[in-house]
Amino acid sequence: MSCTIALRASQLSFGEERRYGEHMPEPRIWTAALLVIGDEILSGRTQDANVTQLAKWLNIQGIRLAEVRIVADDVAAIGKAVNQLRSENDYLFTTGGIGPTHDDITVDAIAAALGLAVEVHPRARAVLEGYYATRGGLNEPRLRMARVPQGAELIENALSGAPGIRIDNIFILAGVPRIAAMMLDALSGKLEGGAPMISRTIGCWVAESEVADILHETERAYDGCQIGSYPFFRDGQVGANFVARSIDEAQLGACVNALMMRLAEAGLEPFEGGI
Repeated sequence: MSCTIALRASQLSFGEERRYGEHMPEPRIWTAALLVIGDEILSGRTQDANVTQLAKWLNIQGIRLAEVRIVADDVAAIGKAVNQLRSENDYLFTTGGIGPTHDDITVDAIAAALGLAVEVHPRARAVLEGYYATRGGLNEPRLRMARVPQGAELIENALSGAPGIRIDNIFILAGVPRIAAMMLDALSGKLEGGAPMISRTIGCWVAESEVADILHETERAYDGCQIGSYPFFRDGQVGANFVARSIDEAQLGACVNALMMRLAEAGLEPFEGGI
């Protein structure tokens, strides 16, 4: 039986972001989902590091990471998740399962989900032949890394030769973080997105419940700004970091200044940059 884990912004617990404010008109927002594929992630043998680097890279591209899902090495589970996530977001990124071994089934699963055949991409084969020319040659397992869903494009991988794959709005990346990072670098500036989200952090030794109204009222006063609250307990004290975000730098600065002033007026000491 496959196992699926979904993490969404609406599923929050203590220490995670809480939003204050309701009506915040925003321009067009591009979204992406990440599908992490691999039994080794679900078993705990491997700790995934791609979520953070993808989220940061997407933000620079003006795209929001809206959902992260983890699925086992199961063709049906992968296909089901791919079709759902690609239809709900502008972009879908997958990591893992495109190596040379028998359990690397991502290409097969995605091709099946799209109703496409799998083929050896001629340019991918040529790249791999060149890369392995002095490393024992291109054998059958290594040739698996040249397989793509029919009609797919390649994503350059300057680190290890084996390319990533793009088909429609799906971007199939390696699971190894260093290699995934190289593939993302090759995609930089090539995807349509909005203005990047910028943020500033203010820390305060206070329970967030005591300043909820201040957060709410400040956010509502500045269109396009969002304030997230991240409570913590440290050194025997309760505190919180407040992260203000916007795509408008001037509006963000005004929002942060207003929040710091309101906190100071309440007898609190705000710390620029957070605690």
